Amino acid sequence: MKDIEFSKEQKESMVSKLKTYFAEELDQEIGAFEAEFLIDFIAKELGSHFYNRGLFDAQQVLNEKMEEVGYILQELEQPENH
Repeated sequence: MKDIEFSKEQKESMVSKLKTYFAEELDQEIGAFEAEFLIDFIAKELGSHFYNRGLFDAQQVLNEKMEEVGYILQELEQPENH
């Protein structure tokens, strides 16, 4: 899997959220550089787990929808006259 890249706006939003989390939940201040470094680490080392779970969930939804399509197609079948 290639490295995960985020837009400047996405990265800024994540940095802000991480800094807020550290301040509110851990009672620790973290700088923007440290937050960005942590985000990069998480994306590189753990990102594939989240990505793969997303693919698995999407496959489950697709399978369910395809099953529904199969039922709909069966309902459209016409009786054959011999």
